[in-house]
Amino acid sequence: MGSRQVSEELDWRGKHVTVAGLGVSGIPAARVLHGRGAVVTVVNDGDDERSRAQAAELEAEGIAVRLGDGATLPAGTELVVTAPGWQPDKPLFAAAAEAGVEIWGDVELAWRLRGPDAAPWLAVTGTNGKTTTTRMLVSILEAAGLRTAAVGNIGVSLLDAVLGEEEYDVLAVELSSYQLHWAPSVRAHSAAVLNLAPDHLDWHGSMEAYAADKGRIYEGNRVACVYNVADPATEDLVREADVEEGCRAIGFTLGTPGPSQLGVVEGILVDRAFVENRQKNAQELAEVADVRPPAPHNIANALAAAALARAFGVDAKAVRDGLRAFRPDPHRIEEVAEVGGVTYVDDSKATNTHAAEASLAAYDPIVWIAGGLAKGATFDELVERSAKRLRGVVLIGADRALIREALARHAPEVPVVDLDRTDTGAMSEAVREAARLARPGDTVLLAPACASMDMFTNYNKRGEAFADAVRALAATGDA
Repeated sequence: MGSRQVSEELDWRGKHVTVAGLGVSGIPAARVLHGRGAVVTVVNDGDDERSRAQAAELEAEGIAVRLGDGATLPAGTELVVTAPGWQPDKPLFAAAAEAGVEIWGDVELAWRLRGPDAAPWLAVTGTNGKTTTTRMLVSILEAAGLRTAAVGNIGVSLLDAVLGEEEYDVLAVELSSYQLHWAPSVRAHSAAVLNLAPDHLDWHGSMEAYAADKGRIYEGNRVACVYNVADPATEDLVREADVEEGCRAIGFTLGTPGPSQLGVVEGILVDRAFVENRQKNAQELAEVADVRPPAPHNIANALAAAALARAFGVDAKAVRDGLRAFRPDPHRIEEVAEVGGVTYVDDSKATNTHAAEASLAAYDPIVWIAGGLAKGATFDELVERSAKRLRGVVLIGADRALIREALARHAPEVPVVDLDRTDTGAMSEAVREAARLARPGDTVLLAPACASMDMFTNYNKRGEAFADAVRALAATGDA
């Protein structure tokens, strides 16, 4: 199994630290630093009732809080620790840069605070599939008898994981592009970039900047940089990374793998990377049927998780057992019900075109429910690639016209129902309309390709509304 990495002990006593943002990362960071003797000031843009209550708690502990002004750098600041969502063009950061003050995110802070026997990190990023792959990896590591947890962008707080009493053998760390932007010194045992597609460009400023932040996950890797053979941009990031001597590039593919790759041969997931004589030999890991659901993009997730686990020394049996034991989170290509011979699938988590395309590629024929907040996305490529699979389309949400126009250009023969309403009740009508268009053997697929906040609190609520509407349809027998 992988070796541990020793971290440098830092002296925080009397160090003036500004924490940017109250919230799930800012408050724990402030408390941890204050507990180590730092002089902490929390700054926050908002000054609402919730912020005031949070500020009162921190001030009672001796932590200074400044509400309603997140732009000005407090005098004497020696370090800024920021919540990952704060954009790089914030005035606070410009002031810090001008003053020569370092800026860390919560992930960087956790990395710097690890103890001398810190568990190594297996890190995962990508535009889509991060959470599923990370949780698959945890399932595999647990099947190998290792003490582990899903941390970072999901699960256990990274600060809790590295500072808590529970000991881990290895951590499965999901990292967003935001977190990676503010994590300059993180060095993983092994890491994977699953895919790259335009997303969060308003935050990063350009696709190049977004890709560069994703690529930071490979910096200093010791054993393996895992990339997607079908997405050359991920391999480009491996080539550009400064890794430790002996670190290997490991590809994953849905096709037959070459040497130093994992792939699929006649329904079997196989490893030609972590075997003796990889030019000639391959190790069976699991069957495609062991992956739930066995949609193409989920098979790719499983291969990436297997590659990271194998890089850590996990045997083939644990890969198989871990994949068999894994169950995906809700609203990720989740089969809700079969009604009248039609299968209803909830992939509300498909909040961008890349995720929706992967979901659409898993079924045929499809009645597609799509729409929401486009976040600057365009839909021509998605529609053009998926047109042959479409029985019909039901559009909902604020930016549905963008998808309707792409359908008119690239799939003019496909029936489209355009629901001119953005209230939450629109989902029930969308499901009824989809049922009307569908035939036995079809799949009604909620894969919106858009964010949910125009109609719903989040993608979970959108998926729940879809599932409720499907169950109501089944109960009435209207299919």
